[in-house]
Amino acid sequence: MRALPEGTTEERLRSALEASGHRHTAQRAAIYHYLKGVTTHPTADEIFTQVREVLPDISLATVYKALEAFVESGVARKLPLGGGSARYDGRTDDHDHVRCLRCGKVRDVVGAHDSDLIRGLDSEEGFEILDYRLELIGYCPDCQN
Repeated sequence: MRALPEGTTEERLRSALEASGHRHTAQRAAIYHYLKGVTTHPTADEIFTQVREVLPDISLATVYKALEAFVESGVARKLPLGGGSARYDGRTDDHDHVRCLRCGKVRDVVGAHDSDLIRGLDSEEGFEILDYRLELIGYCPDCQN
């Protein structure tokens, strides 16, 4: 893992954190850089293991606090998917996920679907739908065999 480059990513992180009352630190920058550089939607423990290779003195508590600050600042999402620990996503745009029932891998769904159709669904009781999360579950190619 290399250091977070100066420029728009670093400035956006600093700005978002400060706007929501959080400090920008080198540890948070390293955690964010790792999160933005992977597509695996890691758990806090997985992030801790990887970032610790670069910052050996970092604690798991620091990783958890940084992730919560990122979520509060809007630069990351916490994915409360079924099947265990929460996972974190450096992508904050609207997109959906697929999760393997056997190994637990989580990946982004590739391709578009009609989100207006989903938002337009109503329940019989007149439940007003404000937002949704789509999680497709099944088996990844490695686990199908």
